[in-house]
Amino acid sequence: MAVVVRSEDETSLRGMVEHCAELKGELVEFAQSARFDRWLTPLLLEAAGPERQLAEADAVRIIDNFILRYRLPDGSTVVDRFVAGRRGLTEADRKMLLGWRDPVEGIFEIRRKDGDAVVLLNLIDDLEYRTYSNVGREAFRGVSKGGFLLACLVPVHPADGAWLISGTMSSYPKSSATEITQAALQLATTHPELVFRNPEKIEQGWQSMRKDRAAFIEFCGSDELVLPPAEAEDRLNAYYQHRQETAIAGRPDRVGGRRLPSLAFPAFELPRGLAESDTVGVIYDEVEGLNFYRDYGMLQDLFAIPELVGRRQHQDVLRAYLREESIAPLPIRRLAAAYPETVDAVFRKLLRKPGFTWTECGEELLRRYKPRYYENEPRPGVSVIGERLSELAAGG
Repeated sequence: MAVVVRSEDETSLRGMVEHCAELKGELVEFAQSARFDRWLTPLLLEAAGPERQLAEADAVRIIDNFILRYRLPDGSTVVDRFVAGRRGLTEADRKMLLGWRDPVEGIFEIRRKDGDAVVLLNLIDDLEYRTYSNVGREAFRGVSKGGFLLACLVPVHPADGAWLISGTMSSYPKSSATEITQAALQLATTHPELVFRNPEKIEQGWQSMRKDRAAFIEFCGSDELVLPPAEAEDRLNAYYQHRQETAIAGRPDRVGGRRLPSLAFPAFELPRGLAESDTVGVIYDEVEGLNFYRDYGMLQDLFAIPELVGRRQHQDVLRAYLREESIAPLPIRRLAAAYPETVDAVFRKLLRKPGFTWTECGEELLRRYKPRYYENEPRPGVSVIGERLSELAAGG
């Protein structure tokens, strides 16, 4: 939805943008002070490589990311510490600065120029952003309608719908549409959290994932598989091939009745850690989506065969599942529900707590070991491509 800005509003926004520029300058100076050297300097040195050469644009990008996103040992950001220590900030300033901790990273198509601003469509989340620069309209002199920008945006408060370029931006002409589309598709599929800034995409994602899960169950016979790694790869590749052919069959107008050729190379490969395990668990959950788990067969055996409760090798697998924060509670919850007769004995032996019962203590145990999992609401495991990105992909 386009935002119409009256001339007096534009003047007010210009003043806010200038104020943002002043605060950003102070924030950058604060971040480059000696108090943050121990964290910022290693990031710059790593990017510079053995030659110790770092382009100015890359340095600006690293510093900007450090200011807005980097988590210091106590969990705070540079912005948090700046706001906490800066006297004289108004409530509006505080709100604005803290809003910068959640920047919008994206690949944007330039819809039009409008005064000091450009109106950008984010190809990732399919939302429009009325965007300013702290150096004024001069920053957008070399860009034109239909071109593209790679940029990071932060909100300008309290003016709703106004955004500010943060750090550097890179511009590309309209003729770069094919390469830009490929980059946007990769970003949308590898970082779905960027897509889900758009609330509509969240619901579309759930709908798409439900359909995909139903197709997976129909093809594989279950939402849970336990297979050797090579067989898991083969099964997934066969499933994806089936899905491709089904999609093409439903849109013969796009390919003139042609069938997709057979895959000449694996479309899906397990990461090395999974590929080297004895078995891989493949679980397509209705909430958690499609996930893969190392040595899942051994973990399943621990719950299924009471005689294995005392085996150290099997206990070590469960201990790893419990302690590793990157593993969600899903596989443990599933096995606890599937084997209610043995789950208490398994955890009593593991935890050395004779009185432990899963019904009373299981969820508390998971929360203690996996606190970050409970900090965020579930999101679909399927990215949803916006209309404009779909148009660009179809055209390319």
